[in-house]
Amino acid sequence: MSLLVADLTRGGAVMTEFQVKLRQQHEESMHHELEALLATADPTEAEISRKDFDGFKKLFHRFLHVKGPGVDWAKINRPPDDSVVSGPAWPQVDRLTKHQLVQRLSVSPRPRSSSRRHEAETPSWDFSSDVKRVQISQNVELILETVQRQTTYPRINKESLLPIAKTMGTSSEFAEAWYPPGHGDVYASFSNSGLLDRLLAEGKEYIFVSNIDNLGATVDLFILNHLMSQPADKRCEFIMEVTDKTRADVKGGTLIQYEDHLRLLEIAQVPKAHVDEFKSVTKFKIFNTNNLWISLLAVRRLQQQNQLDLEIIVNPKVTLDGGLNVFQLETAVGAAIKSFNNAMGVNVPRSRFLPVKTSSDLLLVMSNLYSLDAGSLTMSKRREFPSTPHVKLGSSFTKVQEFLSRFENIPDMLELDHLTVSGDVTFGKNVSLKGTVIIIANHGDRIDIPAGAMLENKIVSGNLRILDH
Repeated sequence: MSLLVADLTRGGAVMTEFQVKLRQQHEESMHHELEALLATADPTEAEISRKDFDGFKKLFHRFLHVKGPGVDWAKINRPPDDSVVSGPAWPQVDRLTKHQLVQRLSVSPRPRSSSRRHEAETPSWDFSSDVKRVQISQNVELILETVQRQTTYPRINKESLLPIAKTMGTSSEFAEAWYPPGHGDVYASFSNSGLLDRLLAEGKEYIFVSNIDNLGATVDLFILNHLMSQPADKRCEFIMEVTDKTRADVKGGTLIQYEDHLRLLEIAQVPKAHVDEFKSVTKFKIFNTNNLWISLLAVRRLQQQNQLDLEIIVNPKVTLDGGLNVFQLETAVGAAIKSFNNAMGVNVPRSRFLPVKTSSDLLLVMSNLYSLDAGSLTMSKRREFPSTPHVKLGSSFTKVQEFLSRFENIPDMLELDHLTVSGDVTFGKNVSLKGTVIIIANHGDRIDIPAGAMLENKIVSGNLRILDH
């Protein structure tokens, strides 16, 4: 008969002695593999790599011993009214206060033009792994003061639960063996690099963190002023910007009250039986924009006390060359909200959430729907509806260069509701799109929308080629 171990559980079931030993063996094997990898590291990088691997081993340990969605659905409650506040009603910030506030803020990464918007120097940081930086530089022009190295972790063989890497290094030859462990790594990266202590020594108190693809994420001094104006004993250590859900955001993480703490609930944590309920815009009305305001002193305290609790995201990757199945362990920066004191959400306008992840998103922000005002993208006042059109561009528009080559200039989209484009389609100058427009070029066909065309509630299909004369 197997001996039951009462203090270790996996997915709510008590583990047997055999299961405990098996997990210990996996951890020991992983430790030996990581030590072997460290032996191949460049001496100048060995200390940094060891810190990286210490974090990876903690993550791997939790992966072995914790399973399941991680929440009891019966304990989930809506956040209290005073824990999610509305920002626009806050008082204006005078010129002197603006200067004082910005002196106490660091930004990661810097939203474009934000430094010109405020008359004080605000340091900015981009946390990108060596692997990810290559991917970014091929598509996006980065304007940053400093590039801070993010941790890289080894991908794990699904069968053996061991790293697939045989040597340190993330050059193209070995790139698929390594990955950046998600933006939850920002806390360890700050601490391990010495940047956290340096910023605190310079008098910085908060950091504003955002996704670099979110063009709406500019420094909002109203939010910072709200943070700094709190009594010292009730100072908010963490603000998460949230905004109202639309149908496009039903899978986005939301704030909940769970066991007396404000917590971020991601769809991956939701039991399958409650996924539809989670997607309900009626019950869960807000979602996380990943614009975060975080106390640097609190980060140092939680790092020193090892009290940052981040749920593990198990990301199964596609089969690599040679038929090898791998997965990677990640964390999300917003999941730490439950570890901070007096954390709260701020419901912000949709204009602060403008992610550009696809060419469809790029078309929207390049159009006359938006204008650049003091470093911020703002919706045109000439658009009657506050929501953006739904745009879906086909595979012929995926790469940025090809996308740009298909437009002589960006169409007028002020009165557009929906646009679907598929196949070999090009747009001439001064095209206007209104209502619902669907353009389908079948395989082997090509459609050239002529210059000056106005398409309103139209379906265009077949073959229409404009020849040069």
